[in-house]
Amino acid sequence: MKTSKMQRVFGLLMITLFMSVAAFGQNKPTIYILATGGTIAGQGATEVTAGYKAGAITVDQLLSAVPEIKDIANIKAEQVANIGSQDMNDEVWLKLSKRVNELLKGDADGIVITHGTDTQEETAYFLNLTVKSNKPVILVGSMRPSTAISADGPRNIYNAVAAAVSPLSTGKGVMVVMDDKILGADDLAKTNTLSVGTFRNPNYGPLGIVYNGKPIYTRESVKRHTSKSEFDITHVTKLPRVEIILSYSNATALFVDAALKAGAKGIVVAGVGNGNMTTVMQNELEKATKQHGVAVVRSSRIMTGPTAQWDEVNDDQLGFAASWFINPYRSRVLLMLALTKTNDYKEIQRMFSEY
Repeated sequence: MKTSKMQRVFGLLMITLFMSVAAFGQNKPTIYILATGGTIAGQGATEVTAGYKAGAITVDQLLSAVPEIKDIANIKAEQVANIGSQDMNDEVWLKLSKRVNELLKGDADGIVITHGTDTQEETAYFLNLTVKSNKPVILVGSMRPSTAISADGPRNIYNAVAAAVSPLSTGKGVMVVMDDKILGADDLAKTNTLSVGTFRNPNYGPLGIVYNGKPIYTRESVKRHTSKSEFDITHVTKLPRVEIILSYSNATALFVDAALKAGAKGIVVAGVGNGNMTTVMQNELEKATKQHGVAVVRSSRIMTGPTAQWDEVNDDQLGFAASWFINPYRSRVLLMLALTKTNDYKEIQRMFSEY
């Protein structure tokens, strides 16, 4: 009888333990990891090789290096693309944004997107303007391939998931988590070609840090984003063509003419100083605006500081908009989305002031 009673007690204990473990698994947040390729999924011939192939391994292979994330979240993974981010394109952007919105309407508590670093700031900003949810959406990459000594990808992925599961990350807009920093998409820039600390918010400073697996926030973006954004790409199948043209000493109208012939609907000028350009380029862009209805936005090739209205260039007279703190690459993203709604420069200027 004693043995039988002990067996029953033991059985009840095991059932309770099993149910507790199952309940813990059910209570963990569900995080989708959407993979797009990049250096974080790169593979070299050796651990010290100088060359590697970006987007060489699958998302399942990538996550096998970070088994600890399953302790803090129920992980579901999808391979959206597997390319070097230098080949990121509008089609992938639209596919990715629509999938993120679909998942966030369902069982996803947050999204982590693995991405190459070359165009990560552009993808993050596109999602910041087109995702329609306050749930966390975090991009993550690495500066070293998965096969390298001291690869930074696994730690970055863990920190990204740790930030995504935290209630503190709700409503912060799309973010990038790398090198223990939490960065906002509204002011994101890659600042070094090789350093693992390459990403910064050069004008506003980081949103916070991840410390011992916990996000600590020190600021919030005051710009419109995600659920407060007016942009909706639900039924968009193609984005308007927008080109970036660099200004420099003795710059001609050559690339303005080329952009117009290619069918550009908008042009962003990466100007000198406070968004300035040569007189010949400015005159040609004014004609493009007034005669062809092309939207023109002045930005700057300088990393920090605003491209301000009402300064050396009379934007109202020319029909231009000024980008303020949005760099040329992100300005292109915003102008593409703006052109899905209007080509009125005053409305475009409003958008560049609010986003």
